[in-house]
Amino acid sequence: MLNDLGIPFRVVAAQVQEIPRAGEQPAVFSKRMAQEKARAVSQQYPEDWVLGADTVVSLGKRLLGKPDSLREAKKFLEALNNRTHEVITSFCLINQALKKALARSVYTRVTFKHFSRREIDWYLQTGEPLDKAGAYAIQGRGSFLVREIKGSYTNVVGLPLTEVLETLEKNAGFKLGEGAEGIIPQEIEARNPKLETIPNDQNHNG
Repeated sequence: MLNDLGIPFRVVAAQVQEIPRAGEQPAVFSKRMAQEKARAVSQQYPEDWVLGADTVVSLGKRLLGKPDSLREAKKFLEALNNRTHEVITSFCLINQALKKALARSVYTRVTFKHFSRREIDWYLQTGEPLDKAGAYAIQGRGSFLVREIKGSYTNVVGLPLTEVLETLEKNAGFKLGEGAEGIIPQEIEARNPKLETIPNDQNHNG
């Protein structure tokens, strides 16, 4: 998405285990993952701004990550059918040299329509649910599942652009239209005042 805005960036993989702790709430897990990813990559690039992010789908207190199989994807979709859930994306911006670290979470409520078993089976056959948190991609074929969203659309896709840009402008001297490389933990993207990015595996959708 940052690419679409003409923002230069470099994607760097973060070696972090994405495993929820016992009793860990979805929002807490998302924020912890974003921070751990950003910290891991910032160790390699202490002079650069590093942006890490993580997206989760929350159904009540239940965290729906990326399904391990089509069977699990089907269970996720059945649980979300005709219900409202929350998509939470947390992002963390770090510059070790400047001793700056900021973290923020953005919430979007998504309501699914009622869909049939035939529709679920068709969607599973596309393979799209397998690498998406909650087993769907709002920016892909999974858009047919969504009846309504309240909040940021890009947050559901995997990166709340408005909030990320506001944070970069306020804290990193970033100006849209002015290129300066940065790093993003292989999941996101961003690169202005030396911005390194970590990939949000979810890209939702992390």
